[in-house]
Amino acid sequence: MAAPKSTRQAIRTRLQAVPDRPGVYLMYDSDGTVIYVGKAKVLRNRVRSYFTNKHLDSKTMQLVSQIADFDYIVTDSEHEALILEVTLIKRHRPKYNVIFKDDKSFPYIKVTVNERYPRVLRTRQMDKDDSRYFGPYPAGGSAARTLALIEKVFQLCSSPEEIQGNHRRPCLQYYIHRCMGACAGRADLEEYRAATQEVVLFLEGKHEQLVQRLRAEMEEAAENLQFERAARLRDRLADVQNVLQRQKVVLPKPVDIDVVALATEQDEACAEVLFIRQGKLHGHEHYVMKNAEGEPAEAIQQSFVEQFYAHVATVPDVLLLEYELTDPEPVREMLRQQKGSRVEVQVPKRGEKRDLLKMAMSNAKEALERERFKWLSDEQRRTGALLELQRELGLPNKPGRIECFDVSNVQGTSAVASMVVFENGSPARSEYRRFQIKTVEGPNDFEMMREALTRRFRRARSEEDGQGSWRKLPDLLVIDGGKGQLGVGVEVLREAGLEGLPVIGLAKQQEEIFRPGHARSLVLPRTSEALYLLQRIRDEAHRFAITYHRGVRSKKSVQSALDSVPGVGPKRKKLLIQAFGSVKAIRRASVEEIAAVRGIDRATAERVKESI
Repeated sequence: MAAPKSTRQAIRTRLQAVPDRPGVYLMYDSDGTVIYVGKAKVLRNRVRSYFTNKHLDSKTMQLVSQIADFDYIVTDSEHEALILEVTLIKRHRPKYNVIFKDDKSFPYIKVTVNERYPRVLRTRQMDKDDSRYFGPYPAGGSAARTLALIEKVFQLCSSPEEIQGNHRRPCLQYYIHRCMGACAGRADLEEYRAATQEVVLFLEGKHEQLVQRLRAEMEEAAENLQFERAARLRDRLADVQNVLQRQKVVLPKPVDIDVVALATEQDEACAEVLFIRQGKLHGHEHYVMKNAEGEPAEAIQQSFVEQFYAHVATVPDVLLLEYELTDPEPVREMLRQQKGSRVEVQVPKRGEKRDLLKMAMSNAKEALERERFKWLSDEQRRTGALLELQRELGLPNKPGRIECFDVSNVQGTSAVASMVVFENGSPARSEYRRFQIKTVEGPNDFEMMREALTRRFRRARSEEDGQGSWRKLPDLLVIDGGKGQLGVGVEVLREAGLEGLPVIGLAKQQEEIFRPGHARSLVLPRTSEALYLLQRIRDEAHRFAITYHRGVRSKKSVQSALDSVPGVGPKRKKLLIQAFGSVKAIRRASVEEIAAVRGIDRATAERVKESI
């Protein structure tokens, strides 16, 4: 609901008092809830733009329609505004900001190097003390796994209380060889503090330096006839080398680099970060963002970099990004102050660094796919989504079986359709079906959808083919598209004598649900579990259709190129594709290389080169 005219007039009056200084602004709705937080180099210009700019994108227009009041905080610099903005976003979690999905702060690993017997702890905040902090780690157990490895290898204490060394007996960790027993005074102080320095090197990713240090300590202990200590150092060295062997060398130079890439889907985005330390891939983590719908990738990247690096414990020498920063100077200054020296921010276009970025992009897509389907393993959430879907659509029963159809083609060529099936909210992949469109010429999505639906329900009614899965009818039919596609679906069901079968159209742009007999579309809240389920089903149908479409196009490409070569039949065509992998590779090959394929003589090789 838009703010009333009186509110708009009051806002316009207040705009005149906004200073032309750097700062942060907060937008409130009619309930007094913060719905957006932003920063500005010049507050007056930025805040006014929301109410005077007539060319806002749809998401910003929706935000502006909800603004009932605003406030602002003046800062001395853009850098201060950035840090304050991140803090306020974290505190208020506004619905229109792109933010980390997790409700809690990300964990850090804390090494209390200022204590007599330093401890290694998991914490969710960085205090202004003399401890060393590492992270943040995602909230999926990475910090806990790292702590477990440190306890096993270095045997430092993880007690929540400072170690005084006056306990009567050591803790259980001591007896399972995961602690030196400092709490009971059984640890050698010099050895314990040496292990602390080694933990810091390990967390910094300086594993080569750590290996050299451990080897030198081991040899020194052996020379001094300290054989038990030498044996412990030997085992520690072996554990570190095992970790080192699992790391991949990605750069010839010993440089520290973070690589950030994005994957987006609907209103979520996933940022993948590769941590390269001393030229080796030290690790990688993904961080899920939300409220990303309608935001360009550059804006999502900017939000992630600002929020992540505002509180990061370790800043690299170089930051590789997929896109140029939309507001680079505050970020560069923030990184410089965090690190204490200049940090290079690059967008690589070629070479080794571009390859690293591609690796991060691939991992981001995989991580987002895992996150998108993770909730499907939660039976309670699936059931809730289905019951909500039943209620919102007015269905007679819970939709235990949902079928979704999608069409894929390029200007009407190689057209295919897909049918995916979800049973009780989970994919039933053995029930998926695909259709190669045979009767439609040219780009006509409506008729392509008609053919696929007609073939599906004709088989359901056929005595000959109606056995098995084809006879099963859905509790809900979902068609990817708007009113036009829905109308086709209604006609096909009527012709098949299935008028009572529930059917909806799901239009992707605004996520509108179209229903037969309803003039207005149904728009579910973005937080709706039912909408989330429909999106997953629709996206799975699209993925399945695209995969089949690419296969059909590839097959036709091979056929059209090689079928016209005299003397090349199905057998020789198969031999050539097996040898070279694609027609493109055959085109690049020489006559001699083609003739070297078993079953292909030189004359045939020459005809192949002439024809393709």
